[in-house]
Amino acid sequence: MSVQTFDTMGTVVSLRGATPEAAAEVRAVFAGYDHRYSLYDPASVLSRVAEGSLRLSDTPASVRDVYALALHWRERTGGAFTPHRPDGVVDLSGVVKALAIRDAGTVLDGVADDWMISAGGDVLVRGHHGDDEPWSVGVVDPTRRDTVVGVVHLDAPGRAVATSGTTERGEHIWRRAAPTFVQATVVADDIVTADVLATAVVAGDADDLRRLTSDAGVDVLAFAADGTVWATPEASAWIRPMGAPPAS
Repeated sequence: MSVQTFDTMGTVVSLRGATPEAAAEVRAVFAGYDHRYSLYDPASVLSRVAEGSLRLSDTPASVRDVYALALHWRERTGGAFTPHRPDGVVDLSGVVKALAIRDAGTVLDGVADDWMISAGGDVLVRGHHGDDEPWSVGVVDPTRRDTVVGVVHLDAPGRAVATSGTTERGEHIWRRAAPTFVQATVVADDIVTADVLATAVVAGDADDLRRLTSDAGVDVLAFAADGTVWATPEASAWIRPMGAPPAS
C-alpha cells in the first residue's frame, strides 16, 4: 500500500490507501482548516480575532461551532483542556487538527475500505492493513525515543489513537497543574475524543486522569514525570510489549 505525505499545520500528514485524487482532496481539507484557524497566518479568522480586528461573535458560524465544541470539551474535562491560552487568546488548535483528520477520513471513506491517516501523533484508520491484519501503531518510550514500548492494534471497522507529550515539542501544552505526565496515548472510537483527552491528561494531574478515564469508552496509557506508567485495564490488553504474546 503506497504512502503519500504532505506538510501542513506544522506537522507531516501521511496517507495510506488513498488515490491521488482523494489525497488532493485531503490536502484541501487540511489547508481549509489551517487557513481559518492558524494563529501563524495573519490573514486567518482566528488571527484577526486575536489582534482585535474581528469579534468572535462576528466570525462565520463554522468557526463559532468549533469554538463551542472546544468549550464543550473544556467542561467535560473539568478545565484540563481549554481553548484559551494563558494570555487570553482563543486558540482552537487543540481540536482543529483532529477535526481535519475526521473530515479527511470521510473523504477516504468514499474511495477505499482500508486506509490510514497519520498526523503529528494522531492516527485514524478504517478497515485492515492487508491480509485482514489490524492496523497497528507503536507507542514510543518518552525517555528513549528509539524504543517502542508497546503496540496498539486498532480493530476494524475504525478506531483512533492520539499521543500527546512534551518530549519532542517541549512544553507546548498549557498545564493547569505542576507537570505530572510527560506523555499520554488514548485510543477511542473517534479522533477528536482521542486527541482532546490525550492533551487533557498531559495538561492535568493524577486526579484528572482518574476522572477522564472513568468513561470505559477510552483506553489510556500515560507516562508520569517520575517514571510511573499508568494504564487503564483496557489499555493493558491493547498495548503490550513488542514480541510478547497477545493478552488472554
